Order: sequence, then structure tokens, then C-alpha cells
Amino acid sequence: MLIQEFISKEISAEVNEVSFSWESPSNIALVKYWGKNLDQTPKNPSISFTLSDCKTTTSVLFKKIKNTSKIIDFELFFEGERNISFRTKIEKFFSTIVAYCPFLLNYHLTISSSNSFPHSSGIASSASAMSALSLCIMSLEKELTLIDDEFFYKKASFISRIGSGSACRSIYGGINFWGTHSDFSFGSDLYSTQISKSISSKFHNYRDAILIIDEGKKEVSSSVGHELMNDNPFSQIRFKLAKNNISKLMKILESGNLNEFCNLVESEALMLHSLMMSSTPSYVLMKPATLSVINLIREFRKDSNIPVCFTLDAGANVHILFPENFSQEVINFIKKKLSVFCVKQKYILDFIGTGPKQI
Repeated sequence: MLIQEFISKEISAEVNEVSFSWESPSNIALVKYWGKNLDQTPKNPSISFTLSDCKTTTSVLFKKIKNTSKIIDFELFFEGERNISFRTKIEKFFSTIVAYCPFLLNYHLTISSSNSFPHSSGIASSASAMSALSLCIMSLEKELTLIDDEFFYKKASFISRIGSGSACRSIYGGINFWGTHSDFSFGSDLYSTQISKSISSKFHNYRDAILIIDEGKKEVSSSVGHELMNDNPFSQIRFKLAKNNISKLMKILESGNLNEFCNLVESEALMLHSLMMSSTPSYVLMKPATLSVINLIREFRKDSNIPVCFTLDAGANVHILFPENFSQEVINFIKKKLSVFCVKQKYILDFIGTGPKQI
């Protein structure tokens, strides 16, 4: 069923050729979204930090054409080379959003994209990629029709979700909520919403250090992982726990209790991986180095009394979250104790960002 609100308005301008470029960051979920419906809506709500330097840069050149088919005409380049492996995903995305953006049928799209981080290695590359592409598409819609900025970003989040669920949380900076929950009257399964009111200043300058433990492609894609939740024996319990953790996390974000933040975020990360291990077929996405890093982080937190914690996406890499005022101590700890577990001692120092940027 089409959502009427998001069907593009009548075209009021003529655009024959134009190019738009956007940088859009990845995001890291604190309460994880794991399990989705057929329409790419979540089985449970989630809350995330939007990052800054882990981003995708995408440019789209739109050229007016005569197109008699109902298929969007495009070519795709990734890291400077024509890409075939991503094409199927983009074709599927376009086949759904064409109902909401029919003007795309009148253009040939040349899409050029690159990441600032390793693809398919536990950093949400699909989130940054699909949000960047969606923002380019919405930039064309804004040229063609009369829409305001609020609707621009709302629809960008909506179509991003169709391409990759977590992508809808990358449209806005800071802390984002996606899903429906009794505590959030404004929440929606169709798009994300930025949360800024009542958040403690302790979370305004949070940092995220991503340890690159594995640069290879994940053993199982996130899409397959979500599908496995359909038959997971713990799925209904998980969805209920996720909603409870949303309520708990919001209280933590408001109060600024960093110790409780660490406990909840780490529990969520381990629960995500336990769900993969208890699925059929089952997958172990962590590496031995992942477990070593987790144990060292917990020891460091206990010994130093610094509120540093870990979280994980569906991969082996570890995100280390900490307040900016502890940067020197935590970065020294990473250099001395943790970098040895990283590929070529590689890690990324990032922080909560302000969201996508048009370039």
C-alpha cells in the first residue's frame, strides 16, 4: 500500500541536467533494530548515535531522457570503478521508490560513490550509502517541486529506509529514534526522528573509536540476519526487551548516568550477537580478537573508573564509546592495549556528528 504523503507533488520546474553531491554518515545503534517486516519496517524500535567521519560521499548526475519503460535508467560507480555487485540492490531500491519519485523515470542517473571506511565489515555502510543516494534524489525533487526543508529530510529518511532500514537514522545528526513506542508519540516505523530535547549535556560530545578487527566481507549480510529473526525462538522476547530498553535508555540519556549507559549498551550489543548464534542457521560474527578487546575494555573501565563501553554492529569490529573529556586516557589505552588486535593497527576516531552535508 502506497503512503500518499510521500508521493511526489506536481512538477513545477524544468530541469534538463543537474548534479548533486552529499556526504552522509553511518550511525551506530545503541538499542539495536534486528528483525524486519516485508516493507522494510522494523520489528522493534531503535535509538542510534549518528557518526561524523565514517561516511559515504555520493554524487548523482541527472540527465533528461525519453524513457518509455517503467524502469529507472542508471549506471553505478563505486570507488571510481563501474560496480556490478551493488547494482541488484540499487535496482530493487529504485523499483520500490519509483512510485514515490516517478520523476526519476525521466532521467538517466550516473551514480558515483565512495566510503571513508571498509565496506561490509561491521560499520553500517548501507546506512550511509543509501541515505546519501536518497538525499541526492530528494535534491532533484526539491528542484522540480515545491517542498520545504522539513519534508525534504522526512521523505529522505522515508526512502532511505526502503533501501536499508538503518539508513533512515543517518538523515539527521545527533541521537535518532526509529520505530513506534508508547513513550514516543512522534515515532514512526516509516522514518526516523531526531531526539534533542531533554538529552543530558554529557552526551553532547560523545566519541566513537572503531577498531578495525576484520576488513573482510561479513559472513552473513544484515538482510539475511534480519530474516533469521522470523524463526528465531527468542524473537518475541527480544522485541519486548528492546522496547523496555528504549524506555530505560531514554531515562539514561536524560539523567546522564554514564555507568547505566555502559551496562545497557553493552547488553544490547551482546544480545544482537547471541540472536545470530541462536538462529538457524547460526552464525558467530565475532572474532577471537573481538572477545579479547571486550574483556580489556571492561577491565580498563573497572580499573580506571572511566565510563568507556563497547558496542557492536553485525560484524567483528568494535565501537568504543566514551565522553570527549576522557579522550586522552581512552586513546592512550587504545594505542597501548587494543590497536594490536586491529588489522595493521587500524582504528578510526569518530564522534557524534551533525548529520549529512551537501557538497
